[in-house]
Amino acid sequence: MHIVLHEPEIPGNTGNIARLCVGADVDLHLVGKLGFRIDDKAVKRAGLDYWPNLRLHLHNDLDQLWASAGDSSRFFYLTTKTDRLYTAVTYQSGDYLVLGRETSGLPEWLLKANAERCITIPMPGPVRSLNLSNAASIVLYEALRQSSKW
Repeated sequence: MHIVLHEPEIPGNTGNIARLCVGADVDLHLVGKLGFRIDDKAVKRAGLDYWPNLRLHLHNDLDQLWASAGDSSRFFYLTTKTDRLYTAVTYQSGDYLVLGRETSGLPEWLLKANAERCITIPMPGPVRSLNLSNAASIVLYEALRQSSKW
C-alpha cells in the first residue's frame, strides 16, 4: 500500500503521515513542490525517531510517480468533490492513496480525469475537510483492513 501527498504544505502533517506509514508498513510518496524542506525540524519532530525507518519516495511530478508505479497500479484520489465514499471501494495490496494540498486539495484537472477513482470521507458536521493526516489514517486503515490478514 502507498500514501501519496501531492504538494503538501504543512510539515507537521507530513511528519504525522510519515509516522503512520512506518507504523502501518507502507510507502510514502511526496510529489511536486513541497511547502517545506524535508530536513525541517517540524517534519522530523512529528515523525519522531521513526523517520529513518520510512520508505520515502520523492517525485518531481505526477507523471514521474505514475511511471514509477507501473501500468497495473491503481490510484485513488481523496477529495471532498465526490459522493463516492471511501468505504465503497474494494482495495487491493499495492494501491496508491493520493491526497492533495491542505489548502486546496488535488488539482481540478486530476479529479476530472480520474472521476471514477475519486473517493471521499463523509463529514456530516459543518467542516469543509478533515486534517490531512487524519484523512490519510482513516482511508489507509480501511484499505489495509480489506487487503491484508490483520
